Amino acid sequence: MKLVTAVVQQAKVDEVRDALTALGIRGMTIADVQGYGRQQGHTEIYRGAEYKVDVVDKTRVEVLVNDADADDVLQAVVSAARSGRVGDGKVWVTPVESVVRVRTGETGEQAV
Repeated sequence: MKLVTAVVQQAKVDEVRDALTALGIRGMTIADVQGYGRQQGHTEIYRGAEYKVDVVDKTRVEVLVNDADADDVLQAVVSAARSGRVGDGKVWVTPVESVVRVRTGETGEQAV
C-alpha cells in the first residue's frame, strides 16, 4: 500500500477531488495547511502598507491506495493541480507497512 500526499493550492482542491473520484477513489483526507516552498512567502500591499506574508495557505490531500494504483493517482493529482505558476504544490508517495480499519478490524488491502 501507498500513501499519496499532495499539498496544492486551495483553489485546485475541487479539481483534485473530482479527478480522484473519477479514478474510483472512495475516500481521502483533506486539511488546510500553511507553509512555504522556494518562494518563501510573498509581499502584499494592504491599505497602502506593504507587509510580508511568511507562509502561504495551501491544502493537503492524502489518499491511501493499493500499490498498483499509486502511479495513476499521482498523475491524476498532478494534472488536476497544475496551473503552470509558481506555488502549484508538491505530491509524494510513501510506502505504508500496515493498515487497520478500526470499525471492522480488517487489515491490509481490505482496509483501504
